[in-house]
Amino acid sequence: MDGISVNYYVGLSTILFVIGATGVLIRRNALIIFMSVELMLNAGNLAFVAFASAHDLLNGQVFVFFIMTVAAAEVAVGLALIVAIFRSKKSINVDEINVLKG
Repeated sequence: MDGISVNYYVGLSTILFVIGATGVLIRRNALIIFMSVELMLNAGNLAFVAFASAHDLLNGQVFVFFIMTVAAAEVAVGLALIVAIFRSKKSINVDEINVLKG
C-alpha cells in the first residue's frame, strides 16, 4: 500500500459500517437488513485487510477468510428463513412477522 494511506481505507470502512448500521436500524424489510449486515461485515473486512497490509502481516487476511465463511453460512440460513416466512406469511416486513410468538 505505497500510494494510499491506511487512514483512507479506515475512513471508507467507517463510512460503509455507518451506512450498514443505519440500514439495520431504519429499514424494516428483512432482505435490506441482511444486506446491511453484509455491508457491515465487509466494512470490517476492509479494515482488517488494510491494517494487515500496512503492517505486512497475514493475520488480517486469515480473519477475513473466516468472516467470509461465517457470512456465507449466515446468508444461506437467513435467506432460507426469509423464504420460509414469506411462504407462510406473504410478507417479509420485520414489524409484521410475529412467528416466534406462542
